[in-house]
Amino acid sequence: MNKLPAQLDIAFLGARFALVLSLLFFSSCKKDSPASSPSAPSPTLEEQGIISALDLSFYPTYFQNGPQYLDSNGHAIELLDFIKEQGVNTVRLRLWHSPTTNGSSLAQVDSLAEILQQKGIKVWLCLHYSDTWADPGHQETPLAWKGLNYSTLKDSVRAYTSMVMQRIAPDMVQIGNEINPGFLHPYGRLNDNAPQLKELLSIAIEEVRALDSTLKIMLHFAGVNNAAWFFNQMSDIDFDIIGLSYYPLWHGKDLLEIENSLNSLAQDFPQDLLIAETAYPFTLGWNDWTNNIVGWDEHLILPDYPASAQGQKDFLMQLHGMVLKQEKLIGFAYWGAEMVAFRGDTASNGSSWENQALFDFDKKALPAWEAFRF
Repeated sequence: MNKLPAQLDIAFLGARFALVLSLLFFSSCKKDSPASSPSAPSPTLEEQGIISALDLSFYPTYFQNGPQYLDSNGHAIELLDFIKEQGVNTVRLRLWHSPTTNGSSLAQVDSLAEILQQKGIKVWLCLHYSDTWADPGHQETPLAWKGLNYSTLKDSVRAYTSMVMQRIAPDMVQIGNEINPGFLHPYGRLNDNAPQLKELLSIAIEEVRALDSTLKIMLHFAGVNNAAWFFNQMSDIDFDIIGLSYYPLWHGKDLLEIENSLNSLAQDFPQDLLIAETAYPFTLGWNDWTNNIVGWDEHLILPDYPASAQGQKDFLMQLHGMVLKQEKLIGFAYWGAEMVAFRGDTASNGSSWENQALFDFDKKALPAWEAFRF
């Protein structure tokens, strides 16, 4: 990724003050009932404790390349202003330790975080503790830490977490990403080194708590139906939110089963729940020459949720409904809403997600945005 444009590198002094005000939102994750008076206004998302979120980690790259997003009427929009108007109150940002490009670097994430907070959008910081993607198949220790003895690694995790927190000042913190097998392999591999995994997680969490004891802290698992076993292993870790990825392709196509699993988790664990990643296609078509991750009927929930604008909306509205029904399910985050085909219709290095973006192939906003309005 190229370096963020100059206007995204501007430091906003007011962001730190905005953070203090925004902490009221994360101080409680309960959906309070509106006042009984018939004249009382509807409760805000902050009052309900609902997190209506997007992961916009690729936004700087898209901003650099300049696709013009449009509203549903075809009028040009500024993306960050638009998402707030649609009901999004939180943006998730991925942070890598020492990436080979500027993408997801500390400087880039810090700049975008300040812009978001200036706009009144809360920042959910996702620390990967890796130089690149961290997920169930990849939990590589940053190159700078490879080969360290365990004692030195602990000191490095402590110092890095503290430095990041002082630099970015997020509104919510996620320690690790999809840490089904642990993180910081081989030191924190769940199967081989569960005590070290828990100690490393606890060290990171302690640093977050030391700098701001009010912040909500998430641990993140890929999937829903198998999450109980993992979080039972984490029962002695101090965290607030169970984060779950839910993509039908990988995590199950029976939404009733998913809802039942969420209800079981809500009953069995003290933490709140949050769908930390999800997405669904509005088409199986392509808008560039980059292979799409979801592209076949067998990837869908059929016949109820076809790959169409209405099918995408209906899928997200089902998640919306689950949030409203289950008090401890405090929201969801859509991954890749911005990922249109931005390098032209013949690019082989374009978007692998343009058919799951929340803008169609003409860059026009899709009906699914309604799901973010609680």
